[in-house]
Amino acid sequence: MAVKVCVFDAYGTLFDVSAAARLAAAEPGREALAAVWPQLSELWRAKQLQYTWLRAITGAHADFWTVTCDALDYALEATGLADDAPLRDRLRALYHELAAFPEVPAMLAALKAAGLQTAILSNGAPGMLAAAARSAGIADSLDAVLSVESVGVYKPDARVYGMVGARVSVATEDVLFVSSNGWDAAAATGFGFTTLWVNRAGDPADRLPWLPTHTARDLSAVSAVAAAL
Repeated sequence: MAVKVCVFDAYGTLFDVSAAARLAAAEPGREALAAVWPQLSELWRAKQLQYTWLRAITGAHADFWTVTCDALDYALEATGLADDAPLRDRLRALYHELAAFPEVPAMLAALKAAGLQTAILSNGAPGMLAAAARSAGIADSLDAVLSVESVGVYKPDARVYGMVGARVSVATEDVLFVSSNGWDAAAATGFGFTTLWVNRAGDPADRLPWLPTHTARDLSAVSAVAAAL
């Protein structure tokens, strides 16, 4: 088997989802946020994912920006910051400007130099993804940006993974799918992709019917994994 395309999850994989709260907490006058920003960021991300799963199960789809804002409102209330409307607006704005992880530009450049296609497959709404890719300076390194809005359901529904073959015109066995979410990588394995779980925190594997094919601590391993397949 020879990999032809590397497909990446976006949020938490290419883009640092903790950056919005971390940056806001460092701004003048944000002492209340500075005291709780790690908790707020963790809650924001956890609820964001939970709301996608609940909406997928119930068929009550809303785009990822709606889900992200709902999750932020929960996190602000849980950390005692619900009444700070300017903070809410600032965090929402920063989410459109998330930084890429430090190794991302060099990793994408190496894949392109090796002749591989690169793509994003994300829960993110198209406008969110476009803004993040521009802000992170990686838009020109991507051949395709695929959003679940095309199928109206969130990961790990198989219809999402099926978008890759339909839009990038590659066989399932020619795809290396990369995600920082263990459950996402596992579900993509079940779909038929070769997968790489970027396990930055060293978490145990989720107890699911499938496992990620490969595991690494950051994205610098992607090129070597792709070359070995």
